[in-house]
Amino acid sequence: METYKLHKNILCVDLKSFYASVECALSGLDPFKTPLVVADKSRGGGSIVLAVTPYLKKLGVPNRCRVYELPKNIDIIYRKPRMEKYLEYSTKIIEIYLQFISEEDMYVYSVDEVFLDVTSYLSYYKKTDYQMAKMILKTIYDKTKIYSTCGIGENMLMAKLALDIESKHSSDFIAKWNYEDIPKKLWPIEPLSEMWGIGHNMEKNLNKLGIKKIGDLASYDAKKLKKEFGIIGEELYYHSHGIDMSQLQEKMKLKPNSKSYGIGQTLFQDYYKPEIYQIIREMVDDVARRLRINKKRAKTIHFGLGYSKDVGGGFARQISIPQPTDIASHVYKACVKLMDKFYDNSPIRSVRVAATNLVETKGYQVSLFEDIDSVIKEHDLFSTVDKIKEKYGKNSVTRASSELESSTLKSRNKMIGGHNA
Repeated sequence: METYKLHKNILCVDLKSFYASVECALSGLDPFKTPLVVADKSRGGGSIVLAVTPYLKKLGVPNRCRVYELPKNIDIIYRKPRMEKYLEYSTKIIEIYLQFISEEDMYVYSVDEVFLDVTSYLSYYKKTDYQMAKMILKTIYDKTKIYSTCGIGENMLMAKLALDIESKHSSDFIAKWNYEDIPKKLWPIEPLSEMWGIGHNMEKNLNKLGIKKIGDLASYDAKKLKKEFGIIGEELYYHSHGIDMSQLQEKMKLKPNSKSYGIGQTLFQDYYKPEIYQIIREMVDDVARRLRINKKRAKTIHFGLGYSKDVGGGFARQISIPQPTDIASHVYKACVKLMDKFYDNSPIRSVRVAATNLVETKGYQVSLFEDIDSVIKEHDLFSTVDKIKEKYGKNSVTRASSELESSTLKSRNKMIGGHNA
């Protein structure tokens, strides 16, 4: 198995309770002594808590919960989400990483987590990987007042495991693992889902085979795992031994290729007909705009509604259209057709629209049943609107109906990732 082992110096850095820490940094508060949560309390008790400070985590408050689930005996400080500010801090910290290493040796895993390959920099800085980690974490705090944690490993998997399992309990928030550490540090872990890469469904499937902890997985027959779960089973076997052949630099070369364009939103009051049509039209406009910008047309339209929790349920269906389209009215008609067929007049609390089965834009073939003039007119009109929005912002040009009380368009356009910008 030795031939499958990478021997590199990988750091996995995580910004501790990032959103909550940014709010503390902006207010001059210590996140380890402050009961602060990031949540829009004005939306009611059902609002999602995006982050809590380490102080609250230590008291057992989960990072993701609802406002009504927060403890009532603590004088909690609420901060409304400011996604633009968090992205600004994230960008600042990425610039700090780039003071120490080149861009090709950094893999941004999420807004608050990165992998850094420092293998070729140790001789230059005349430091160990542990010393480099301390230097980087100190620089982040000195320049932003944000605390961070770091896992160090001989590959990306091991660095991530060291981060998730040990670094949070370390006095300096740094943990280093090597292959010799795996039996004593990883194998005792249970439940299985505590390990990065194993979800709850896979955990249940492995439990059925008598695999309860990572050590059981490491001693299981790799061929049987591959037969049972395919290549994923074999990969899990190697991961249980700390083996991961992923090259950070290769991941950097991969460019995302979207196979669908979709949008979903949770509504903060019950909607019915006809007001819901306003929401659907606005969402369709967004999906069609993204198709046009990316020079794609869709052959399949997906549409779904989720009902109020008092009723429960909903539906999600798809429909194939006669020819690929990026025309908003075509997508809207497909959604309405599905709604007319499956909607049972229950109160609506969520809507989802997506376009899949994409093809490149290469001219438009009009059917015998279409008005070519209206198709061209709509395409030209919305292409012009796309350019105006790109230059002046999403709210620079909207439908007149977006001024209606039932519209959510303008408020959504001010958000990032569904949260206040």
